[in-house]
Amino acid sequence: MKPALIFNQYIWIINTFKTYGKLTLAQLDQKWREAKVAEGNPLPRTSFNRHRDAILDMFGVIIDCEPKTHKYYISNPEVLNNDSIERHLFSTLAVHGMLADSASIRDRILMEYAPAGEEFLEPIIRAMKTDHRLRMGYQKFEDEGYVKTVCPYVLKRSQQRWYLLARNDEDQLRCYALDDRMNMMEPTDDTFEMPEDFSPEDYFADYFGVLTIDVPMAHVVVRAYDRTPHYLRTLPLHHSQCELQSGDNYTDFSFDIRPTGDFLNKLLSFRNGIEVLEPADVRQKMKDIITETLRLYDR
Repeated sequence: MKPALIFNQYIWIINTFKTYGKLTLAQLDQKWREAKVAEGNPLPRTSFNRHRDAILDMFGVIIDCEPKTHKYYISNPEVLNNDSIERHLFSTLAVHGMLADSASIRDRILMEYAPAGEEFLEPIIRAMKTDHRLRMGYQKFEDEGYVKTVCPYVLKRSQQRWYLLARNDEDQLRCYALDDRMNMMEPTDDTFEMPEDFSPEDYFADYFGVLTIDVPMAHVVVRAYDRTPHYLRTLPLHHSQCELQSGDNYTDFSFDIRPTGDFLNKLLSFRNGIEVLEPADVRQKMKDIITETLRLYDR
C-alpha cells in the first residue's frame, strides 16, 4: 500500500475517535466501510491492531480499550493539543490528505509561499540523530558568506521559516535560517556530545520567535481593541499569555516574556489593534519604532 494511503487511514481513525469518543470495533468498522476508507472493504481486527501500533509510534496517540464495554477510545487526547512534533505531523498529514482528495478544485485552494530550505532538513535531522557535526555555508543579507562547522541542537519552525539552533566554532549558540542564506550543508565525521541538561523547550520558553538575544524578562501588558482579542484568544502569542480584564471595546492581556524584536514586530503587525501599556521602556520602544516609520511617510 502506498504511504499516502496508509497515512490517510491513520488520520481517519484518529479523527473518528476524536469525533465519536468511544466505539466498539464493530462500530468503527461500520463507519470505515460507510466512508469507503479502503474502497468499502472491512477493517479486520489484525489490521486495526497494526494501525493502533503505528499510530502510537508516529503520533504518540494511545488507543485503549475498556474491558467491560470493549469500546476503544483515545486515552491521551492532550497529545494532539500541545505544541509537539506529533501534533504538527498529524496536522500536516491531515491537510495533505484533504488536499490530495481535492485535485478537481486545486485552482481554488491557494497556499502561502514558504521560503526554500527543506532540502537541508534531511542532512540536519540525520546529523542530530547521530550527534555529528555539520559543515555549513551561510551568508547573511548584504554580508560576505562564510563556512562554519556547527553542532546541530534544535530545528525550529517560526513564521513560515525553518531555523537551526546550533553551537558554532566560537562555542556560541546561534540560530541560522534555512532559506536562501543557507547555501551548503554537509555532514562531517566529527561527533559531539549533546548536553544532557539542555532542554530546547526551556531554551526558547522566554521568547517569541527565534531571536534569543539577552533582553531582560518583562511583564508586558497590552490592550487589544475591537476584534483583536478574538485573535489572541484563538491563537495565543506565547504560553505565558493571560487575559486580565475587559472593558468597552478592549481586553487587556499580559505576557511574561523577553520582549525582543520578534515579539515587538508581532505586536506591530496588529497595527492599531494593540497598544502596549507597560512596562514604560517597552511602550517607549514601540513608540520609537512607530515614530521612525512615520518619518518615512513625512518626507
